[in-house]
Amino acid sequence: MTRADFQRTSHARPTDRATARAPRFTRRRLVVGLLLLTAFASVTASAFYRQVVETDFLKNQGAKRFLRDREIPARRGVIMDRHNEPLAMSTAVSTIWADPQLLIERPDALASLARALEEPQAEVAARIRDDAEKGRRYMYLKRRVEPYCARAVEDVVETYRLGGIGMETEYRRFYPGGEIFAQLIGFTGIDDQGQEGIELMRNDELQATPGKRRVIQDGHRRIVEEVEQLRAPAHGEDIVLSVDQRLQFLAYRELKRAVETHRAVGGSAVLLDVRTGEILALVNQPSFNPNQPRRESAEQRRNRALTDVLEPGSTIKPFVVAAALERGVVHPHTRIDTDPGFLRVGRNRVRDYRNLGQLDTTSIIAKSSNVGIVKIAQQMDQSVLWHLYRRIGFGSKTEAGFPGERTGFLPHYDGWSDFEHATLAFGYGLNVTTLQLAQAYAILAADGISRPITLFRRDRVPEGERVFAAETAKSVRLMLEAVVSQDGTARRAAIPGYRVAGKTGTAKKATPQGYVDGKYQSVFVGMAPVSQPRFVMVVMIDEPGGEDYYGGLVAAPTFANVMPAALRLYSIPPDDPKHPLILTSSAETGR
Repeated sequence: MTRADFQRTSHARPTDRATARAPRFTRRRLVVGLLLLTAFASVTASAFYRQVVETDFLKNQGAKRFLRDREIPARRGVIMDRHNEPLAMSTAVSTIWADPQLLIERPDALASLARALEEPQAEVAARIRDDAEKGRRYMYLKRRVEPYCARAVEDVVETYRLGGIGMETEYRRFYPGGEIFAQLIGFTGIDDQGQEGIELMRNDELQATPGKRRVIQDGHRRIVEEVEQLRAPAHGEDIVLSVDQRLQFLAYRELKRAVETHRAVGGSAVLLDVRTGEILALVNQPSFNPNQPRRESAEQRRNRALTDVLEPGSTIKPFVVAAALERGVVHPHTRIDTDPGFLRVGRNRVRDYRNLGQLDTTSIIAKSSNVGIVKIAQQMDQSVLWHLYRRIGFGSKTEAGFPGERTGFLPHYDGWSDFEHATLAFGYGLNVTTLQLAQAYAILAADGISRPITLFRRDRVPEGERVFAAETAKSVRLMLEAVVSQDGTARRAAIPGYRVAGKTGTAKKATPQGYVDGKYQSVFVGMAPVSQPRFVMVVMIDEPGGEDYYGGLVAAPTFANVMPAALRLYSIPPDDPKHPLILTSSAETGR
């Protein structure tokens, strides 16, 4: 460019330069405006569509992801003894859950998690993998854990920053009495349903109904907001038993001691309140701890006092005498010759342990003569004994209603031979439970009145049904008092300060192959005080293994160690002026 050209350009008009440089915004504004208007219209249309057209669909989808119905835990009913002391109760504990889809992505934390759960790592890993492969988003890692276990899992979650693990509150059953009440109370399963004992028997009343609430939760199943309560929780009913925790403990301790001392395979004991028909103690050996995981054998869970049967042996003899007294066949001083110590019945013989010679009716009971009782029974028709045994409860369940209770066995008299008539008079050929035997003796103690027995506390005394005349029952009690005298078979059942009546029984144990030599079931049944009996107790020791196996030696001492405590606790006054009460009795000293 020449100098002249530059000068011409530099001296151009200002107006022309401004016109050449000014941008044009009109078209741009129009384009941007259209774009914004289109975007606004799209957003508005989308919002309208979602808020108006798709409202129900989106609500449902949101609810499926974040709105949940959760249970409100409810407490199972409390089982208490007659003094309202808890025997079974539910305590709040933690249940650990997990999202297997999230947990399977953290194998690094699996070993620590398994240790915290106190479970094998391989087992925990397998359960997580199986649930994850099935597409599940929820699983229980462990239910109703101890507090220390819950804290250990929380530490693992915090250390490894694990997602998909949480805790819920559930109730766990706890049994303060442990093995002492195990077979009586029973236990519940993982879902808090009764499995054995009172827990099963009264499950409908004890069972709780969980409530239900609706909540909003996040993706980790954590509750963000409570929406509403759909159903209030209903706690189970509380139940009061007839048993006395103090007497149950003492009876269990003494029964266990007897079983261990005599190396027996088991035993059972029942203590009844004669006045009301209430069961104050019912214990068994062997036992188990219901608070521990279920590892015990069926033998330990069995409530032997109601499920095991025995031939009552000589304990049946007082009822034969009662029937004979009622019919005028004998009176307490009727003389009967038992010489030479055996009696031929058909092709068989009935024997005494020695020749007892001339005996009166009372001595037949006191010395437990088989020959004497058979001679009394032979003076009555077979149907008389059968109807008597039925009326005192043999061959049918008691009204206790306990699960698994046995009826025992009482053959109909139509099929009895002469020898069976004889053996049934001294307790062979029929089967009864320990509880049935206690119920029968309670009739003699209650002046001939049979009252239904119960495992639950009674507020009033039932009427009952008369089986024997009052005078008959009193006469038999006086005969039974002779059994506990120095001349009887149960001297070890005596209690200082109280008049005691009772009967021993020692029966060979029957098996499907017949009676087994050297195996016995040793029984003692006693009542006190004789002047006005308040308690009846049956003690049965199964297969004592030592040198002693007679009921008076094996079972009677347990009675003598338990009954004094019952008499004192219920303020029963002494009735034996010849032998004043000695407070340092074996029951108090523990000997």
